[in-house]
Parts: sequence; structure tokens; C-alpha cells
Amino acid sequence: MTISRRGFLIALPLFVAGCSSTVLNSQTNYAALPDEKFPLKQVPIDKIRPELRRQEVAYETTHAAGTVIVDTPARRAYYVLGGGRAMRYGVGVGREGLAFAGNAYIGRKAEWPSWTPTENMQRREERYRKLAGGMPGGPNNPLGARAMYLFRGGNDTHFRIHGTNQPQSIGLAMSSGCVRMMNHDVIDLYSRVEVGARVVVIQA
Repeated sequence: MTISRRGFLIALPLFVAGCSSTVLNSQTNYAALPDEKFPLKQVPIDKIRPELRRQEVAYETTHAAGTVIVDTPARRAYYVLGGGRAMRYGVGVGREGLAFAGNAYIGRKAEWPSWTPTENMQRREERYRKLAGGMPGGPNNPLGARAMYLFRGGNDTHFRIHGTNQPQSIGLAMSSGCVRMMNHDVIDLYSRVEVGARVVVIQA
């Protein structure tokens, strides 16, 4: 790259543009989303640990493109793009003894979903009993901006991949078993994944 100054051409280092582009792309992933039903604010990039930021990475796997792989110990989810590449996301996972494991598929998808605590959750904790009638979708709903419902053999497992109104939980094991993602990230995954897509959840 060159600029002209008093008739002279001055070369500028190309790496400056490259660094600027990297920062811009990272921030763009978490830019404000004003057109959402419940608009989302920009998330400052310095509030997200680098290893938890959404990014395309090299990822060798035998699973077909379109598969979602959740690596529970690593607190990462991958959407397989094919050709040795995947989109990587930081996730929050279930507490010990509650996390989902094994194979499933996306049985349905929902934007700004409503939420009803499962019967097991209601039995475990009194606070969930007050929500037995369900909670409408919105910024205070624990399922966040999107939900992808995990099914096996035609039956709902009651486990979800979903957004969260607790972004500080990403990278931790503290959910009731579902896979949590930042709202910006779950919107991205939702736009890529199809109903019927395979989901593989690795526990160890």
C-alpha cells in the first residue's frame, strides 16, 4: 500500500492493515443487533476471553459438514464447515452429573423461545416451581435469543443448545445440563444449522 505526499510515493507496512482487519472482524462478530425482536447491544471485545470468541478454525474430523460437535471438557462447540475447517464457539455446559452426552439431532429451532423448567428442575429447586406455567421469550428468559432442541429417536431430550442472559457463565460448567452460548454466537449458529442436523456431545 502507498500514499502520495508532495509527489513522492511512501510505502506503508501491509501488516498494519492486517492487524486492523483482525480486530475489526472480531468486534464485528459482537456488534449491536438492532433488528432483533429484542435488540442486542454491542459486546465489547475485551469482555470476551480470546479463546471463547467466535472464529473459524482448522478442525479435522470424520463428521460431515453441518454437524455440531460440543466438546464439554474444553467448553467449546464446533459447527463443521468441511474441508478441515469449523466455526468455533465458547460455551457453558452442565454441572457434573447433569450434562448431556452422546448423539442427538436438532428436532426444532426457535427464536426468542419461551421456557418452562423441566419436572426434574422443579423437583430439585423451589424457585423453578413458580415458573411451572412457563416464561415468555425475551431478554430475561434464560434461553436467550435462540434455542435448538435436541431430540433422540423422535423424542425431545429436554436438553437445548441456547443463548443466555448470563454471558459470564460461558466457559463454565454451571447449567442444568443444556449448552449455553452468548446470544450473538447462538444467533450465528442458528443461522447455519438445519433442523435434522446431527449433534455430538463429547464428555471426555
